[in-house]
Amino acid sequence: MKLPVIKHLTNFIEENDQDYVLETIETLEALTEVPSLKDEELDVIGELISNMYGAIEVDKMVKDGAPRKEALNTFMKRVLGSIDK
Repeated sequence: MKLPVIKHLTNFIEENDQDYVLETIETLEALTEVPSLKDEELDVIGELISNMYGAIEVDKMVKDGAPRKEALNTFMKRVLGSIDK
């Protein structure tokens, strides 16, 4: 996951609507079923999907009252903590 991408997507969600990101995730997930995709292409799609889900999580924390910077830091700590285990 890339923090700058998650920040950008979080801004997009605030300016537009979370539904755009959710629909994009659905589209990308459908694309993963294309049999001719190479592993590298699937990796890129997976990275995009995970960043979008991350932005949705951060947006939820902000809507629940957390300051944006704190929400981003909390999310990334949670991600890094799950990677370490």
